Amino acid sequence: MTTTPLIGVSKSLLKIKELINHVANTCLNVLITGETGVGKEVVAQNLYGESPRTAHSFVKINCAALPETLLESELYGYEKGAFTGAHKKRPGKFQAAHKGVLFLDEIGDMPLSLQSKMLHVLQSGEFSPLGSDQDFKTDVWVIAATNHDLEQRIKQKQFREDLFYRLNIIKIDIPPLRERKEDIPALVEYYFRLYKSEYPNSQGSKPDPDTMTRLCNYPWPGNVRQLQNCIKKQMVLNSWEKIFDEMPAEEPQGIVPQISVQAKPNSGRVNTVHPDFVNDQTGLISQFVDLSTSSDKLFEDISLKKIKKKASDRVEKEVITFVLDKVGWNRSRAAKILKVSYKTLLYKMTEFDIDPPSK
Repeated sequence: MTTTPLIGVSKSLLKIKELINHVANTCLNVLITGETGVGKEVVAQNLYGESPRTAHSFVKINCAALPETLLESELYGYEKGAFTGAHKKRPGKFQAAHKGVLFLDEIGDMPLSLQSKMLHVLQSGEFSPLGSDQDFKTDVWVIAATNHDLEQRIKQKQFREDLFYRLNIIKIDIPPLRERKEDIPALVEYYFRLYKSEYPNSQGSKPDPDTMTRLCNYPWPGNVRQLQNCIKKQMVLNSWEKIFDEMPAEEPQGIVPQISVQAKPNSGRVNTVHPDFVNDQTGLISQFVDLSTSSDKLFEDISLKKIKKKASDRVEKEVITFVLDKVGWNRSRAAKILKVSYKTLLYKMTEFDIDPPSK
């Protein structure tokens, strides 16, 4: 298997490379997190490429792409006659990945009914194919990836806590591309050379300095995958202006009401906050902490991490509700405006208990 290198010079990417070097020889279960398109599979490939298991297979399965019954048979295999259509015995991914790596992509979408069986395999190293009463031993290095907040899904009873801790021995979180813009020039250079060899007759041109600045300033909601597609398109169209014209708007204009609050003098930065959060300090804190409790209990409850999560959830809920209301609860249109997938929007609506107003 050809391993795609990790391209970039940002501190976060260098830390990921360093972690890969430390982890690859241990074969401890790894959980890779990050938004869609950040390169979770690339990190998994690099873990495999640096490990002692490269003589064996790297096997991938997308847990969100298959229905429950098919996912189970793909993972564990089945015996002839195990179900209608099972005309012959077929090994599963665990057998195919023996001595190698099994990459469980989108593990957060695995049905609850299959999570218990997955936990058993990870604990015991044994599984039985569908329709078989025989146990098979498996030696696989499991690397899982998700764009979900699994701890939040645990609270919602959508993901098993014990499975999470079994998978999350080593965690690698990949920041979105908008948070590591210094990686963009190197990524553009790499993919331009790659696609130039794939499309030798293309007339595509590398970006000039002004174009590179625009590329670095764009927020890239689709992350590295979106950047790759833009470079492929440029190889065909040979026009960066056409590429920029077809890219989603950088900011959803006229949708989210905002006010500007000046940062500290000479910081050169302007912060924007939702109007509901402009309040005096006590009023603001009281939205997230019960100030009526005793001082000892009060200080136990004041956790920046928890408050940040509560504040972030509240802002997300209000913005999503606002946009949905403005577009007449057209979810497809709202997802496009919010620059998230339709599936992510539905997940957020469920998470925040957002329902259309009753007629």
